[in-house]
Amino acid sequence: MVDFTHSEWKSYAAALQFRTQAFIDGKFVEAASGKTFDSINPATGAVLAQVAECDAEDVDRAVAAGRGAFEDGRWSRMAPGDRKAVLLKLADLIRENLVELALLDSLDMGKLVTDAVTVDAPGSAHFFQWYAEAIDKVYDEVAPTGPGDLALVSRVPLGVVGAVTPWNFPLDMATWKAAAALAAGNSVVLKPAEQSPLSALRLAELAAEAGVPDGVFNVVPGYGVTAGKALGLHMDVDCLAFTGSTGIGKMFMQYSGQSNLKQVWPETGGKSPNLIFADCENLEAAADMAAFGIFFNQGEVCSANSRLYVERSIKDRFVELMIERARATQPGDPLNPASKMGAIVDEKQTQGIMRFVEDGKKSANLVAGGERVHVDGKGCFVQPTIFDDVSHDNPLARDEIFGPVLSVIPFDSEEEAVTMANDSIYGLAASVWTDNLSRACRVSDRLMVGTVSVNTVDALSAQTPFGGMKQSGFGRDLSLHSLEKYTALKTTWIRYKA
Repeated sequence: MVDFTHSEWKSYAAALQFRTQAFIDGKFVEAASGKTFDSINPATGAVLAQVAECDAEDVDRAVAAGRGAFEDGRWSRMAPGDRKAVLLKLADLIRENLVELALLDSLDMGKLVTDAVTVDAPGSAHFFQWYAEAIDKVYDEVAPTGPGDLALVSRVPLGVVGAVTPWNFPLDMATWKAAAALAAGNSVVLKPAEQSPLSALRLAELAAEAGVPDGVFNVVPGYGVTAGKALGLHMDVDCLAFTGSTGIGKMFMQYSGQSNLKQVWPETGGKSPNLIFADCENLEAAADMAAFGIFFNQGEVCSANSRLYVERSIKDRFVELMIERARATQPGDPLNPASKMGAIVDEKQTQGIMRFVEDGKKSANLVAGGERVHVDGKGCFVQPTIFDDVSHDNPLARDEIFGPVLSVIPFDSEEEAVTMANDSIYGLAASVWTDNLSRACRVSDRLMVGTVSVNTVDALSAQTPFGGMKQSGFGRDLSLHSLEKYTALKTTWIRYKA
């Protein structure tokens, strides 16, 4: 267990050395153009590093490296047990470097370092280990045929997988894509979000140390409009896995049609409902988890439970419980273990959140927070914010804010709650709180989302798929099902003399 003081975390942070070049074909290299962009600490406004700004030429180099590695079989045709051993070694290396990886994500995007070192970095190690263990436990099929015929159905790697990942969980989201794609035998070209590229570059270095062959795992930091678009349009990328906004997900679908019809697996926006019924006996626990569901990671979570539907008979009491928790979850220095919430990722995102808040003050009842604050006179911080009695058609209840802003909406019946919960363009996740088993099953069946968490929020594990419905996309990360999107079914039919 890592149990550092504030001063110790600051000391370790000051000693960090950043990997800032692109990682292509087993080497750290400058962008072909020589350009760089600033990686900024949102808690202080300080520039952490100048990172290589990759564009189409660099993506071409990375894809060519991935294609060469795939075609010569150095990874794609490596024995399953050997591929497994390499990824297990990578999982071990992540665990050996938890403090560094946690600091990279905390400094780069503002999350609490205590969350990064206890949740994000250990989770990434766990997912690499889980997929490594799955490599030699997934079997192919023999189809039923008549005498004299043998039909083999195999899952084969696609080739070069492009992965475009978001800034809210930089290491975790890179792992969710890369671990499964690599386990399946593909080469990977990863484009991390420009706001948070540092942990992805360190991951590439650890992958090489673990024994991932040159060219198999490449990282091209850069902007979405250049490097991301180049991956989406590339004629030699076989699959594009994306987590981010719904608008950008739609663009990647268009890029596929404009290029080579590559598979695109989008996991996009969310506006997750949390339904609290009056027959929930432990409202304190429900409030604890409701607060976690919207304030964890500063609310910068695609599946954040940002719509809180509460049965009217308990609504006022429950809102008071939520106000108490908001007041106890104030932002602070992300490197201070005493802080309850970190910084918003950058100035643009902070201003976007505050526009929603200022507009909301005119149309709903602000009962907690609602202000931008500074820590030690610096940074991008927003108070945990709660609006009560929000109209269901209010942008607060319709749009993805991606910040610590909660909308409380009362309901009078189960039917009304389900109808409002489903009345959204998004369908990523939902939570239901009730001690009535029949209601729990009935409501869960009717909610049009990828994951329903009953008497908890945002439940996930390596064993269960994560993804959504409607405009939350149809990509699935985690579980054995995620291997399906990085493989193709291949039939080999053999006719022999019976």
